[in-house]
Amino acid sequence: MRVLVSIVLSLAALGVQGQPYPSKPIRYIVPFAPGGTTDILGRMVAAGLSSSFGQPVVVENKPGQAGSIGSTELARATPDGYTVGGGTISSHAINVTLYPSLPYDPVKDFAPITMLATLPNMLIVHPSLNVNSVKELIELLKSNPNKYSFGSAGNGTSQHISGELFKIMTGTQMQHIPYKGSGPMIPDLLAGTIQLSFENITTAYPPVKAGRLKALAVTSSRRSFVAPDVPTMAEGGLAGYDISSWQAMYAPAGTPKEIVARLHAETAKILRAPENQKKLSDLGLDAGGMSPDELLALMRSDIPRLGKVVRESGAKVD
Repeated sequence: MRVLVSIVLSLAALGVQGQPYPSKPIRYIVPFAPGGTTDILGRMVAAGLSSSFGQPVVVENKPGQAGSIGSTELARATPDGYTVGGGTISSHAINVTLYPSLPYDPVKDFAPITMLATLPNMLIVHPSLNVNSVKELIELLKSNPNKYSFGSAGNGTSQHISGELFKIMTGTQMQHIPYKGSGPMIPDLLAGTIQLSFENITTAYPPVKAGRLKALAVTSSRRSFVAPDVPTMAEGGLAGYDISSWQAMYAPAGTPKEIVARLHAETAKILRAPENQKKLSDLGLDAGGMSPDELLALMRSDIPRLGKVVRESGAKVD
């Protein structure tokens, strides 16, 4: 009798293990607050995967420390394909240098899935500053050291480092105010509580189009197709200024390669879907889709490049 029970239990276990992936709901961790670019992309991917997999993909926002809190939770999750998440140039490149005791290794502790999108940041200012160009802003800041504040989606985000690079190249001084994402930062900028930001173009441009904020420049080496009339930082007088943000998708290290390959293939399809291509374009995003190996190579390149900016700026965790 005991032998029979043992055989039945073993067969039951094999049946569960042999179920095709996925056979239950998937968690998608967004390491920033709702409303920002990472959240928008995460929800797009989650909806697409839910449809293609026939299983719910539940988004959970875990904001804080430039994506480090949510990324730590993702790194420590069981590597079975049922927990995935977003990652950014902040959480998976900049934070290595900025945080002296980061609780995860962005290269060793994750299985890259794919790039979701790339985008420039946009230097936006509150109208009360009465400036219309990068040159005028520099003059204002030099005349009023530390009087004005720039907001970011958190310490170590691309917005933060864009601001620090600006300070290095212009010799200006201003206060950095970190938030737990772009969602809570934008209302304070609109209210004039902070005066400027180097925000992702996705969330920066809508209030610019509405006339509520002014756009002075984009942080990339080329103008954005979304706002072709807005000059680059280099065109504004800062030759060599170039920081673009990226958004990616990861699983915990050790996730089976066949599951990573399936997630990559399905996510790439989602990004190529015409309705999503239009949505990404409207948001100022260039759709991704690169292979896991290509994403890993990008990370290995950006970690030292952006670490140099962090060290030279003297940026600290506030």
